[in-house]
Amino acid sequence: MTCGGCASNIERALLALDGIESATVDHVAGTAEVEGDFCKMKMTAAVVEAGYQVGEPESFNWGDKAVWRQSASNTKWCLIGCSIGEFGTLAAYSYYNIGEKIGFDHAYYYPMLLLPLINGLITSVLLETGILMKSQMDISNAFKTAMGMSFIGMLMMEIAMEITDLLFTGGKLGMNYYAIPLMLLVGFLTPWPYNYWRLKKHGKACH
Repeated sequence: MTCGGCASNIERALLALDGIESATVDHVAGTAEVEGDFCKMKMTAAVVEAGYQVGEPESFNWGDKAVWRQSASNTKWCLIGCSIGEFGTLAAYSYYNIGEKIGFDHAYYYPMLLLPLINGLITSVLLETGILMKSQMDISNAFKTAMGMSFIGMLMMEIAMEITDLLFTGGKLGMNYYAIPLMLLVGFLTPWPYNYWRLKKHGKACH
């Protein structure tokens, strides 16, 4: 566990079990206290099903299907958030014919090349904040947790998608709509192994 959202997820999983009257999870200490008539094996299974480990961390390997599924879910939400900002900015470039007005030799070309990446990061953080708030986390902690998530994975995703788009547009600023399916595919696959490693090795994921 790395945040209050993780603790809330585990508390809900435990409270869903028959016989559990109350559950208090501390993500800092890595502990869970429960009251009621419970079975340890069922509790362990519920926590693992929620996407978390019980006991000492396992040695790293690439064959954990549950972690691949959890990291895929994390990557999916990141992709949705990043795509909103990046696709919206590139679509605006096309609508206003920015690519025709600002070529490779223009002073604003590279700053405007970075703008879709920045907007994608912003919308991704905002979406992550909303997801964490749905897990009963207050807005301040949700925002801090979202900001603390891996910017490396998000940058890998953003850069991969924009490079794909530039290959279709010939380097012009704008959106080639035929590139969208491939952009989404590349945007998902590029950071997914990194997100798996981060989750499996360090347990870092919050939804």
